[in-house]
Amino acid sequence: MKEKIQAALDKVRPGLQADGGDVEFVDYKDGVVQVKLTGACGGCPFAQMTLANGIEKTLKASIPEIKKVVSV
Repeated sequence: MKEKIQAALDKVRPGLQADGGDVEFVDYKDGVVQVKLTGACGGCPFAQMTLANGIEKTLKASIPEIKKVVSV
């Protein structure tokens, strides 16, 4: 599962890096993926929107077992 999540995160990573940020995989348990937004994304006021509309949407589309993505 970790490899699938990393591959899905690699799809959104270029967009985040273009804005000076990045995303790190932290953990997966019971359908919930924990990620950490870093760089410019860590303190960005749009971080929650990026998490929900970008990262979570992409992960759910790639891996149906994922129920939720949270930032830690």
